[in-house]
Amino acid sequence: MCNRWLTTLVFSIGFVLALTSCVNTKKATYFNDIADTAMIAATNIPEPVINPNDLLSISVSSLDPQSTAIFNTPNLPVSPNAGGANNTLQQAVGYLVNREGIVKFPILGNIKAAGLTKKELENTITSQLTDKKLLFDPIVNVRFLNYRVTVLGEVARPGVINVPSEQISILEAIGQAGDLTIYGKRENVALIRQEENGNRTVHRLDLNSSKVLSSPYFFLKSNDVVYVEPGKARAATASRGQQLLPSILSGVSILVVIITSIIK
Repeated sequence: MCNRWLTTLVFSIGFVLALTSCVNTKKATYFNDIADTAMIAATNIPEPVINPNDLLSISVSSLDPQSTAIFNTPNLPVSPNAGGANNTLQQAVGYLVNREGIVKFPILGNIKAAGLTKKELENTITSQLTDKKLLFDPIVNVRFLNYRVTVLGEVARPGVINVPSEQISILEAIGQAGDLTIYGKRENVALIRQEENGNRTVHRLDLNSSKVLSSPYFFLKSNDVVYVEPGKARAATASRGQQLLPSILSGVSILVVIITSIIK
């Protein structure tokens, strides 16, 4: 008799919790408008543009390694405790683009970098090294050391994501953040981007629609911020939980009293 009452109690509580946790699965599905077979137009991958406060690795090579060494010194890792007992902590310095968009390059002096792509900056430095006869047939390679995006809001692991490959889509960023929670608004994901003129723009993306795959904002740029808003279900669930918990506990207490009385 006691086991039957306990089984009924557990089933009733589970049934109540199941009713309070129902969600619209269609809204929780990515690209629910895509047929079984679909052809999506390719999206052009934006070429990263250098901005003020970017940290760059600028490596130079030529047939004369000794002459190129001075240009590569800022790329070498240095210890903040150089000469001390603990030299284990190191950091890469690189070339910092200042607020005016200038890179201070050895011998060549100030070079305008902001607004240029990596390829354009490589060509600029190569031309100056060649024209001033500092190096013969130099090879210049530029990379971002601070290429990162931020994912916030209703995701499993919000935070900053470093992108060594300098290419990441919004789906990859969300995947690295552990995917959206069941409460995230997939139809209204905000992308905050700082433009070249310094202004910030906000773009809304619908992850329920296949149109996002061909959107010009499908691939993210450095320093982009992706924000996933919580849906009404999040607030409603929290509110229902706070309202139902006392009632459930009271009901459990009453059932326990009734079961105890029957057993006696």
